[in-house]
Amino acid sequence: MSRSGAYIKQLSGYKAFIPNPLPPEPGITLNEELTEKLLRANFLIARLDGLGFTLPNTDLFISMYVKKEALLSSQIEGTQASLENLFEFESGMQIDNLNDVEQVVNYIKALNYGIKKLKTFPMSLRLIKEIHALVLHETRGKHKTPGEFKKTQNWIGSANSNLNNAIFVPPPADETIKAMGDLENYFYSENKIPELINCALIHYQFETIHPFLDGNGRVGRLLITFYLYWKNIIERPLLYLSYYFKKNRQEYYDRLMIVRNKGDYEQWINFFLDGVIETSEMAINDIKKILELQASDQKLLWEKKISSPLVVMVHNKLFYTPVITINEIEKAFDVSYPTASNVVNQLIKVGILQETTGQKRSKRYIYKKYMDILAQGTQI
Repeated sequence: MSRSGAYIKQLSGYKAFIPNPLPPEPGITLNEELTEKLLRANFLIARLDGLGFTLPNTDLFISMYVKKEALLSSQIEGTQASLENLFEFESGMQIDNLNDVEQVVNYIKALNYGIKKLKTFPMSLRLIKEIHALVLHETRGKHKTPGEFKKTQNWIGSANSNLNNAIFVPPPADETIKAMGDLENYFYSENKIPELINCALIHYQFETIHPFLDGNGRVGRLLITFYLYWKNIIERPLLYLSYYFKKNRQEYYDRLMIVRNKGDYEQWINFFLDGVIETSEMAINDIKKILELQASDQKLLWEKKISSPLVVMVHNKLFYTPVITINEIEKAFDVSYPTASNVVNQLIKVGILQETTGQKRSKRYIYKKYMDILAQGTQI
């Protein structure tokens, strides 16, 4: 048995990992390096949260960041969707990879649902199950008991692996209920462990229990945001670690296994805090870039003498829907097609919009400079 748990032989002959309840015993050792990273991470989260208030439309930026997080988290699970696909779907356009995009849309719905729920209800197993049901709704995992903990054994490994040669076998179904109950109790425990470290421990423990037959990775990443929001570490859901986990995917899996096999929680916490620091710095830079882009484009419209109320309104709409058609502008602002077309042509002329299809009909236009900021790290 390690500090984190033990591999227990089951009646069928395979060994499953049974995790010890949190917190670890002996407790977490905060050396100088971890302490410095914890201070840095808390400082950057506070700075990010404060910078969110400077945005002219914070809800807009959050909605864009939620889309980016949903895309990255889904890509870790193998979906082949792009940010442009997502905006096309939301605009009602036809897309080829509909199933992949629907998984991303489900993640967005689950994240928004969880944040709204946590305004009035605490973290709970019930919420986790509800989130899981939303994540898997009408997608490839819809037959794997959405919203219910596993009733059969699952495992982690290659497509051809089995229980005897899997990379990792989490606790069986009968142990899962107890392990998740212990985790729920830990949500409410009064301990002196810093909340960012608690969050790292909770994410590790959830992924180790692997309570669902499918969707554990997505739900586990959502729990990071939910926990920090619930504990008032972030006032606005602007911190997401999927980009960091995607970029360091193998190291992420390896470090989880080190905890299981050696009980070394500290190396995992070190990795997790690095992710918080890197992701916070990226989000802060993105906010700055978007504010600079908005200001420079508004100045450009003024200098080119095309800053009519309609052009300004269309430009503002592009921050919500950076992939757009003339028909959408026509309907959104109740103007004629020629008027909408003229606005698009003006925005193309000054380099704000670009046509993406190369077709004579059914043309789509993209606010590329804005999309380039949002799409960092999302290219498959």
